[in-house]
Amino acid sequence: MTPRLITLIGLSLLPITATLIMVTARGAVSPALSGSVIIASIAIGFAVAFSLSRGWAARAERFEALAVSLAQHRAPSHVVGGERDPMSLAERHLLETSDALVVEFDALEEQREEFEAILRSMTEAVVVTGGRGEIVLMNGAARQLFGLAPGSNSTGRDFVELCRDPRLQEFVARATTTSRGEVLNGEFVIQTPTTRHLEVSAAPVRHGGAAARVLVFHDITRLKLYETARTDFIANLTHELRTPLSALCGYAETLAKGVEDRGTERRFLGIIDRQAQRLARLIDDLISLSDLERGLTPLKLESIEPSELAAEIVDLVGERARHAEIALELRCADALPSIQADHDRMQQVLLNLLDNALKYTPRGGRVTTEVLAVPGGVNGKDSPGVSFKVIDTGEGIPAADIPRLTERFYRVDRARSRELGGTGLGLAIVKHILQMHQGTLAIESRLREGTTVTIWLPAPT
Repeated sequence: MTPRLITLIGLSLLPITATLIMVTARGAVSPALSGSVIIASIAIGFAVAFSLSRGWAARAERFEALAVSLAQHRAPSHVVGGERDPMSLAERHLLETSDALVVEFDALEEQREEFEAILRSMTEAVVVTGGRGEIVLMNGAARQLFGLAPGSNSTGRDFVELCRDPRLQEFVARATTTSRGEVLNGEFVIQTPTTRHLEVSAAPVRHGGAAARVLVFHDITRLKLYETARTDFIANLTHELRTPLSALCGYAETLAKGVEDRGTERRFLGIIDRQAQRLARLIDDLISLSDLERGLTPLKLESIEPSELAAEIVDLVGERARHAEIALELRCADALPSIQADHDRMQQVLLNLLDNALKYTPRGGRVTTEVLAVPGGVNGKDSPGVSFKVIDTGEGIPAADIPRLTERFYRVDRARSRELGGTGLGLAIVKHILQMHQGTLAIESRLREGTTVTIWLPAPT
């Protein structure tokens, strides 16, 4: 029992005790009876107080258990006495309300987990900001976009700390300060640290009673690269087609008007023939590259001996090398493993590489083809395979141009390449054929020292 309850009992018994004492003093009641009544009253008072105290303690324990259950989002115990007093009824109502709250907690927890799962699975970066532009929530894609550690906590930080791009900062500031409920959109280029093209949308939400925005960042860098590549391809293709077509139309128009000199006529016809052949090669290469990129040319795999394949290609270009006074050499290692490849496609690859080497090697130079067994690929592959190396003593290639050699229509020296009959698509075709064979391509070169092109193909295990 608490001291307050004991004090209350004592105060309630004080009038009765005082009255009995006065009556006893006047002789109306014997002292023994008066003492018995006082003792009985005190005993009954303490019995009632003890009973009340136990009831209050049990109720206090139930309320404590209820508070703990709610704090832990668990359903509380429903052990309630059968009393019909107002406190018991209130306790029952409180338990029913607690049950409803626990159900709400569970539903909110399930929604939160679903929301977090959706955020984690989104490829778009999502950032939720408060009314002052502070970060409330962000997903993993946003952390990756802005170069943050995966487990970092950015809650409460200003968005300005994420990105220093002034245009994006101005967009976020405008989105968080506007009172209208419209969705804002914008497109930006940022450095984080690489160049990224972003399409950003800002939609209004409510957070903690203050106006806020959810920002969704769509990374459209790859789309922009595709658009640039498509634009460049169309421009290059138009230029490549215009040159032979202009020559064909011009010389054909001149011949149609009549040329009196027989030698001039033959020369014009020779130019028309060369330009027509060049145009045919360009169209053939375009069709071949298009089929390779769309997967319309399935490989016809067969077992091929690397030395025989290399010897076959070297024989095909032998006459041309002799005419150009270029020494042609073939070196094959012993005990080469066979490879599984498409014979025609590999012919196309090696013929393209030797053709390039002969084009850019001056008279008196040398072109060497080496076939070696290697334990791994040129780019670090661990499986065994065979490498074909085409080594020339030509002019070489600037280091800055080497990474772009497999791009469509890319040429180091455009004027000379066209003069030699190149279409600018050969190495792009080579790259796609090797990718279909799970092979690799590597180019090493130094100016005025020559070029080494190495292709690697896996050997069956």
